[in-house]
Amino acid sequence: MKTSFISNLAVQSNMRSTINSVQQDLLQTQKEIVTGQVYDVGTELGATTARSLNLHRDMSMMENLVSTNSIVTQRLSSAQMALGTMADSAQTGLNTLVALAGSTDSTQLSTAVRTLTDVIDQFTDAGNTSVNGEYLFAGINTDTKPVMDYFTDEAGAKSFFDNAFLSTFGFAQTDPAAQTIAPADLQAFIDDLETSFMGSDWNTNWSTASDTPMTSRISQTEVVQTSSSINANGFRYLALASVIGVELLNTSLTSDARAIVSNAAISYMGQAINGIDNERSQLGLSENRVSIANEALSSQIDIVKLNLDDLEGIDVYEASTRITALTNQMEISYNLTARISELSLVNEL
Repeated sequence: MKTSFISNLAVQSNMRSTINSVQQDLLQTQKEIVTGQVYDVGTELGATTARSLNLHRDMSMMENLVSTNSIVTQRLSSAQMALGTMADSAQTGLNTLVALAGSTDSTQLSTAVRTLTDVIDQFTDAGNTSVNGEYLFAGINTDTKPVMDYFTDEAGAKSFFDNAFLSTFGFAQTDPAAQTIAPADLQAFIDDLETSFMGSDWNTNWSTASDTPMTSRISQTEVVQTSSSINANGFRYLALASVIGVELLNTSLTSDARAIVSNAAISYMGQAINGIDNERSQLGLSENRVSIANEALSSQIDIVKLNLDDLEGIDVYEASTRITALTNQMEISYNLTARISELSLVNEL
């Protein structure tokens, strides 16, 4: 009879291999408990792995939309605040013009001019509102300041008015000779000025904005307007009403001629308020659509998560039981390895 020998080294190596395998299973199971999904999706799902990948892609896209919608909401909120400032200043200007009621008192006229000067300043500041480095009222030219300052003649708007008045009447608006201007001639000048403000002169002397407003995708199928362009008529009329008031009210015009200025400014300011309110309404609709889109996206994300959980989810209690069993197996393996390492003929001698 022949006797075969199994060395302690062979047994220990086999035990170490078992321990390594158990450790790997233990790490994978622990990761499954942390992530809530199977460790190897491809191995677990097989042919249905493509469905899992598609669901992950859809969820990532929807989560990105929710993230970008938060920026859209910030843009819309800031734009609404700026429009509110313009609307309030326009209403203040209108109230001042109406209260003037043909007054020739120099103090009242000076007060009205100062008020309208503030209206232009507030319009310029609000029109140049920016969020995250992008100008809200520049249309798609978001990196360019849209409104030029009138009083510093930043783009030539002040010079344009002065030159237009001088070329029409032959003297400056501050000249005492302004009292010789007939009301009909002044009305014709204001009408021409309106035409220039509503035309290309606005883009030359006041604005660097694009006529195309910013839009943003808020869902897989919906795109909304997320800002206004300073080139909209409401903003032009606000500037026009303020300019003719600042430049012409407190001059040496006759009462009848000044009434022409006052009435025109009141009319333009009313059109400005209506135009700005229309812009506010448009952005308000966009805000509502973003809110609805976010609710829909949130529901869709929840549904996709449920589907993914059905595909990739694990039974946490079963995984916990498996961890306990694997831990016990490792302890037993360690104990056996320790005992086997102590087996030696030397210890028996």
